This record gives sequence, C-alpha cells and structure tokens, in this order.
Amino acid sequence: MNLPASFFERPITHRALHDRKAGRVENSMKSIEAAIAAGYGIELDVQLTRDGHAMVFHDDMLDRLTAEAGPLRDRTRAQLEAIALTDDGGMIPSLEAVLALVAERVPLLIEIKDQDGAMGADVGPLEQATCAALEAYSGDVALMSFNPHAVAACAQYAPDIPRGITTSSYMAAFWPEVPDQVRDTLREIPDYDRVGACFISHEASDLDRPRVAELKAQGAHIFTWTIRSAKAEAEARRIVDNVTFEGYLA
Repeated sequence: MNLPASFFERPITHRALHDRKAGRVENSMKSIEAAIAAGYGIELDVQLTRDGHAMVFHDDMLDRLTAEAGPLRDRTRAQLEAIALTDDGGMIPSLEAVLALVAERVPLLIEIKDQDGAMGADVGPLEQATCAALEAYSGDVALMSFNPHAVAACAQYAPDIPRGITTSSYMAAFWPEVPDQVRDTLREIPDYDRVGACFISHEASDLDRPRVAELKAQGAHIFTWTIRSAKAEAEARRIVDNVTFEGYLA
C-alpha cells in the first residue's frame, strides 16, 4: 500500500486554504474551493454526527466556529448542515458534499478525530462512516488519525485506502485529556507496523525525534504539521516528504 504520487507534487493545505479575514473559514466549502483553484492538496478533519455521518469539521465543540454551542456529536447531519460557519457564510459540510466538490481534482488527506476522548479503543462508528462515504470515490485519498485504534479500524473498513498516524511530542499542556502513560507510549509511535501505516504526519517542532528518522529509514513517508512560513517549510523539508501549511502561500 503506497501513497499516490499526487501527495508529493504540491504542498498540502491545512484544513483547506482558509483565511478567516477573507471570509474563508477552515474546513469550509469556500476554503476547499480556494485550495482546488490553487492546485493544492487538502488536509481536512471529520467528526461524527448523532445519526452516524461524517462531517468536515475540526473541533468536537461547535462554539469556536459557529454561533451554536455544545458537542457536534449531539446534532444530526441535517441539523449541522443548517448551521452557518462564522465569518464564512457557508454551512458545516458533510464529507459526501466535500467529495462531490473536490471531484478527484486534488488529493485529500483526511484526519479522523479521536472519538474515544483519551486515545483509547472506543472507536469505530466515525471510521465506518468515513470509509462508507469514500466507497464510491475514486480520487486520491489517504486516512490518518492521532488515535492508532482509529487507524486500525480504517484498515478493517477500507483496507485499500492508504493510512497513516498523525504523531506528536504529546506535551502534557496540549493533551490534558490523555493519560500520562498513553502520551508516553504514543510519543514513540509504536503502532506504525501494527496498523499497516505507510506514512506519519508529525508535529513540526519535533521532527528531530529519533523515531521519525528510524521510520523514514524503513521507508515510511513523512509529512509534518503545521508549517506557517516559507522559512519553516525550508527547514522541515530537510526531513519530510511534504508539508501541511497555513497562513502563507507555499
């Protein structure tokens, strides 16, 4: 299982080509349209609805990006599709709507957000919904998650779609919901072979970690998140095969 060549031809937009001041919020249809027009690949996030659909939205709560409040997973797909994104004008899109818009024109790197809450094994419905939406899609796509259990579930539901692990230094301040022991384990990326991954997307400030070099030497593709300047991109490319970026034009 290998990533298509399109994943390395251009930098990948982080949550699409968003610019809130310009009226394009992250993961919105407008940001996705802008990324397609510029020819960039797109990294996006999916969350699960109450009635079992994958919605393209980063947060588990609605508060930051809409005028609504509370968990996204408490709403149905129809309810969420009627919620406007603040400063954007568009609505929260379903994964199916995004796939129809992209129409195989650029590669998609889809991050499945942790549904367990602490990187545990309480996963499955979002992975199943995501893979079901992708069943009839023939464009270049890859799946990833911080939670290795989610990546393993993707192997079960869509074994032919390339998959990887989103990885991090797991500093306690940024991951308060994850137990210390779990963070200490995930930091060393022990599940790469177990889940049948072919890439990682690693935190930019932690690219010098020996395990990253070890995986690269073994043939793993290395992406990084999130690059925010041309200078940072040039530094990261000493190590990585491609970058996910925001805040500048790569």
